[in-house]
This record gives sequence, structure tokens and C-alpha cells, in this order.
Amino acid sequence: MSSRITDAFSQDHHRCDHRLAAAESAAKDSDWARMTGAAQDLVEAMERHFEQEESSLFPALSECFPASASPIEVMCSEHAQMRHLFEDLQESVRGQDRSAYLGILETLHFLVQQHNYKEESVLYPLADRALGARAGDFAERMADV
Repeated sequence: MSSRITDAFSQDHHRCDHRLAAAESAAKDSDWARMTGAAQDLVEAMERHFEQEESSLFPALSECFPASASPIEVMCSEHAQMRHLFEDLQESVRGQDRSAYLGILETLHFLVQQHNYKEESVLYPLADRALGARAGDFAERMADV
């Protein structure tokens, strides 16, 4: 069985995790220019990842394996939760509220870990199996992001 989707999307999770760690690290010195850039990099990386899933992978998986609709709905709901936190994070940057910034990142860290675990252990392997020969196309699109 191919694991191209699992590998490519999990690798992108790791890239996003590094951005989250960089945003946390930036807060150590309360350097708002660095914190602003790190927060923006994090949000942009995660939005690109969500976009690849929501506009490409999830619709294809749902089409060829209708039973995946419920797990996909859960993942999209979690994306929406994280997007609200992105807005809160950007607000904390505008208000230079370090405590809020760190609290939001801590919440994001927790949600992202749980979310990624579900995708990497259930949804991506399912997509690799269900999409078969098409899996490489999705993996390549993610690699190009």
C-alpha cells in the first residue's frame, strides 16, 4: 500500500509545527516584530495546509469513499476552531498582549497535536487506500505548497 498522501501531508504538519515552535520561541524576548512575523508565518502555513485538504484532498476522498464524510466534517470543524484562534492570535499581536499570545499558542499547540494525530493515523491512510493511483497527485500538490 502506498503512503504518499500520509507522508506528504504529515511532512507538512511538521513544517507547520516548526512554525508554531518559532512563534512560541519569538515570545521569549517580547520582540514584537519577531512575534508578529512568526505569528503571520504560522497562520499562512496552516492556512495553506487547510486549503490543500479542504479544496483538494477531502472532496476527492469524500467522492470515492462516502463513508469518510463524517471524519472529514470533524476535521473541517477543527480547522474552523483553529481559524478562530488565528484571529485571536492576530488580535493579541495588534494589542501587543504577550499573555494572550502565549495562551493562544498553547491552545493551538494542544489542538494541533490532537488534530494531526487523527489525520495521520486515520484519514491520510484511508485516503492513500481509497485514492490509490491518484495518491501521488495529491502528494505532489502538497509538496509544491
